[in-house]
Amino acid sequence: MSMPFYVSPEQLMKDRADFARKGISRGRSMVAVQYHDGILLASENVSQALHKVSEIYDRIAFAAVGRYNEFENLRIAGVRLADMRGYAYDRRDVTGRGLANAYAQTLGTIFSSGGEKPYEVEIFVAEVGDSPEEDSIYRLTYDGQVADEHRFAVIGGAADVVASYLGEHYVEDAHLEDALRLAVAALGHTTDERGEPQDRVLPVGSLEVAVLDRSRPRPRKFSRIGPDRLEALLGERGPVSAAEPEPDREPESEPGSETEPPVAPPEQPSS
Repeated sequence: MSMPFYVSPEQLMKDRADFARKGISRGRSMVAVQYHDGILLASENVSQALHKVSEIYDRIAFAAVGRYNEFENLRIAGVRLADMRGYAYDRRDVTGRGLANAYAQTLGTIFSSGGEKPYEVEIFVAEVGDSPEEDSIYRLTYDGQVADEHRFAVIGGAADVVASYLGEHYVEDAHLEDALRLAVAALGHTTDERGEPQDRVLPVGSLEVAVLDRSRPRPRKFSRIGPDRLEALLGERGPVSAAEPEPDREPESEPGSETEPPVAPPEQPSS
């Protein structure tokens, strides 16, 4: 009788984690940025039908990267959970923290189960409050870990490179235009094979952007930003690079100033 093949639990978890990370890294990054009036969610998405960012409830948004069919199942389950809780109790009982905990339990159970492959997804659950201090951004990984993020957060793709760019350029209490420009510039910030920075200008048609805007008078704070408004908010763009110092120049005389051009010396008569 042959002995069954044995794999240690540590090796099994490592293999499952490597499998999930490879699948997530093949996609595009997603960024969440806090600004003066709420939370901005942006990603590079060439599909106009398959959304990465969606509304869960009045003040709560869902964003994900990875395999579409997997995070779409999670989104639908979150919508149903929020609707049932709001109907059975009160709409104020539906919170981003509660949804993040429910997602964490689901992802953790799937990851530790040996019967099916782990989900190749990472998730944002964002909730806007009445003030910037009450905003919440929860980042969930494929194995069910939850992190409470502040200011900005990145999932999927080259997350380390994009997060480093955001950390260097992020400004507190910025307006929507500045936050959007920063998010799009960070998504286009990549590195080449040698690890040197290489910036791309992302076309508006390949961007998916949505906001949780606390200044909206209606209870639903979620709003998508279409291509026309993106064009107006972004304006003219170009690769972001460090400003080079201009060479020293002689001060030029302005019209009407007292500085007169130097007078040439009189010519000497030839002998």
